[in-house]
Amino acid sequence: MKRSFSSQGPSAKKFAPWFNALEESLKDPALRVFEDDQITIIRDKFPKARFHYLALAKSPIDDLEQLTSAHVSLLEHLIEEAHAFVESNVAAKTKNPVRLGFHQVPSMKRLHLHIISQDFDSACLKHKKHWNSFTTPFFMDAEKVLTTLKEKGKVALDKSRAEELLKDPLRCHVCKESLATIPKLKDHIKMHDKDEAVKEPKQ
Repeated sequence: MKRSFSSQGPSAKKFAPWFNALEESLKDPALRVFEDDQITIIRDKFPKARFHYLALAKSPIDDLEQLTSAHVSLLEHLIEEAHAFVESNVAAKTKNPVRLGFHQVPSMKRLHLHIISQDFDSACLKHKKHWNSFTTPFFMDAEKVLTTLKEKGKVALDKSRAEELLKDPLRCHVCKESLATIPKLKDHIKMHDKDEAVKEPKQ
């Protein structure tokens, strides 16, 4: 298996202009941080935390609902390499946890695994839907997805319910305190940031 690390570190519907953005991001060598014959890991162009990457299979899979039992080994590899990337490139740079997971209803085409540190310190995190997409069950842990796929041969989703989760009240992901606005939330979560002294992303 060839591996390389970069030194730089529904048809009738109208889709948002960024729906196909991942296809372009995959072509940008400046964003690519890991690649082998099955997957690619890239930097998120609009990170929602200090460390935010996307791991994608090279096989053309659009979303979780397209996964079948035939994809179990691929998903295992995707998750395994994502963990290895965190261990080699992120773990020493932050004391905050790093989660791996999928959005139930992705905003972009191409199945992608989020690798995201739990500081959520980013100017790109601007809206309630951004926050809730990573801190409610809308964000499915990678291992849960893998277990479901192994047991059921598919990942069935209630997309209507998932979309409702994006409207949930803002709550701190650590202590669960309710906050009225994103600015108040972002100010509050600084108290839980284990790397608060870090001012610039270190990707």
